Amino acid sequence: MLRVSSPGMRSVSPSRVCMFVVVVLLILSVCLPAGGSELSVMSFNIRYGTANDGANRWEHRREMVCELIEKYDCDVVGLQEALRFQIDAIRAAIPEYAEIGVGRDDGKTRGEYSAILYRADRLSVAAADTFWLSDTPEVVASKSWGNNITRICTWARFVQKGTGKAFYHFNTHLDHQSQPAREKSVVLIDRRIARREHADPVVLTGDFNADEFNPAIRFVKGSQEASAKPSVPLVDTFRVLHPEATEVGTFNSFKGDRSRGKIDYVFAQPGVEVLEAKIIFDTPGGRCPSDHFPVMARLELPD
Repeated sequence: MLRVSSPGMRSVSPSRVCMFVVVVLLILSVCLPAGGSELSVMSFNIRYGTANDGANRWEHRREMVCELIEKYDCDVVGLQEALRFQIDAIRAAIPEYAEIGVGRDDGKTRGEYSAILYRADRLSVAAADTFWLSDTPEVVASKSWGNNITRICTWARFVQKGTGKAFYHFNTHLDHQSQPAREKSVVLIDRRIARREHADPVVLTGDFNADEFNPAIRFVKGSQEASAKPSVPLVDTFRVLHPEATEVGTFNSFKGDRSRGKIDYVFAQPGVEVLEAKIIFDTPGGRCPSDHFPVMARLELPD
């Protein structure tokens, strides 16, 4: 039988060498993080669970929402129009997700959350908070800019388990009526991003109730047409890969309509590589899980 040997050592059979290699590979597979520093992000307006939507009421589509989130298995999911019982249902169906966020009406559990779901087996939370989109951001339930509905932004600093790389995620839902509120809200969010404690990359998700030509979106992106410039300009991850796409409507009215403007976004800082970006047009059984199509991006965090 062939044996491998070296001076001063006992010969080792090929079978033992193979076994040693297998053991080393198994150890590496456990110790090294899967997927490297990739990060997958989703933004999803799941529609209020108390809305009287007839056949599209929450109880008729809850399972579809949960299955969609589970299918795409993103590291972080920014939710909009999420009420406490809806978040509970999602987490019960997909227990791998933990959450960050508070209800906008009392800073605890009442009212809409701009919650962030995160895979607790992949990420740890280093810091997190919620602020109100108003002249007094720390005052619970405050509003200032002509919006009749209270609006919030929830954020967190996450650290990837394994790689140790950190990033910030801000998630929001801008007002659907007041343009001044939309414009002042993005300025406030930009200021909060600029004053973050660590210079880690940032992603911003949300239902902005503003299409790509709206001044609020132009401000976020630092467009030349914008009247003011952000401290931290961001890129629309979808447009990085699909600059010419025209069928981009994300508000579908439960009818699958794609003809309107894109109002849901995953923004990221320049320097974050966009590996994949898409609007999720899934309609299982011909039905829409929500009146918004979710959007997602797969990113590579910079070194």
